[in-house]
Amino acid sequence: MDIDSLLQPFQHFGVHLGLERIVKLLANLGNPHEQVRVIHVAGTNGKGSVCAYLSSILTSKGYRTGRYISPHLVDWTERICLNEQPISSEEFCQLLLQVQAAVPQGEESPTQFEVITAAAWLYFAQAKVDVAVVEVGLGGRLDATNVCSKPLVTIITSISREHWQVLGPTVADIAREKAGILKLGCPAVVGPLPREAEEVVRSRASELQCPVIAPQPSTAFSPGWAEYQTQSSLFRNSNLIKYPLPLQGQIQLTNSALALAAIEILQTQGWKMSESAIVQGMANTKWLGRMQWTTWKNHKLLLDGAHNPAAAQVLRDYVNTLNVKSVSWVMGMLSTKEHGEIFQALLQPNDRLYLVPVPDHSSANPEELAKLAQSICPELSFCHTYPELFSALEAAFASTDDLVILCGSLYLVGHFLGSTNA
Repeated sequence: MDIDSLLQPFQHFGVHLGLERIVKLLANLGNPHEQVRVIHVAGTNGKGSVCAYLSSILTSKGYRTGRYISPHLVDWTERICLNEQPISSEEFCQLLLQVQAAVPQGEESPTQFEVITAAAWLYFAQAKVDVAVVEVGLGGRLDATNVCSKPLVTIITSISREHWQVLGPTVADIAREKAGILKLGCPAVVGPLPREAEEVVRSRASELQCPVIAPQPSTAFSPGWAEYQTQSSLFRNSNLIKYPLPLQGQIQLTNSALALAAIEILQTQGWKMSESAIVQGMANTKWLGRMQWTTWKNHKLLLDGAHNPAAAQVLRDYVNTLNVKSVSWVMGMLSTKEHGEIFQALLQPNDRLYLVPVPDHSSANPEELAKLAQSICPELSFCHTYPELFSALEAAFASTDDLVILCGSLYLVGHFLGSTNA
């Protein structure tokens, strides 16, 4: 048996938020989540890199650290890690068989995400992790990860209008869902939020008596290095921590500060932390497919998911620091995304646009995207569609010596990485 065939029976249930199914499933498995200490991370953007920083720092300090993320880019096993190493396919299959056997008979079947989440809790309990860093799948309040009653820390990285079809039409609605991960008396770290989202989150935190820390972004002080102003005097030498910042983009000054604020909270709870573990953990942090430089056929290529308007703006801000004349965008997007707003954030006059379908997913039609892009940015110097990704990349590199960026969908980036082993 392989992972795909074990998950296939649950595939057709799609996104179906609610905690009833996961609660019953976990009860049948002996409630493994109750044996795991958790850092719970929600947010529209940034939650993956915050999880990556935390997992790397805790692993560097010697803690037995689980990490659960979604989606994966290339392989299912990326979703469940122990000490930065993905679970083996064999172990994953064994866990899925255990979960399958615990599915309540004669009741509504769990979704695929719920089955994988149950497998993650089971793995972390069996591996006796010291802590698990758990990323919310969608929203927060009704997400299958939201079964931990007393997390060590909750983190809300950012809130913007994504998945509104499921979470609600306004930023305040979305904030209400994400604030659902806050728990009575448990400390919360909160990133910069739009005013209406911040009001919702702060109000919920106040109701639940959650101490809230909203750290200032770290400061870049030399290429690849940042410094973080600590919230307390927990470090003997100074109230500034200087650390390497391997992930690209201005937004990482914010994301890394959120991770370090969470580390400080752990210290107040008695967790042993050292500046050397923080520096080492930051230096070791990797986060595939997000502002990742790679090469393809001896050409330099920038990869980024940029699958919502806020992420697209972060990518454009980073590109603007590179002082390039124009950009060749190789893009595909899912049908459910905010295509126009993403184009508005990314495209500038004289840019070139190469549009492709996202394979094996509900892809937006490249021809329709081309019409939309040209109406939004008529000064594009080139806009064309291609039947698949690699012919578009060939065309892009044949036409320019300027920067080529593959973006618009994490699934498209994953397809590239899985096909090229880049």
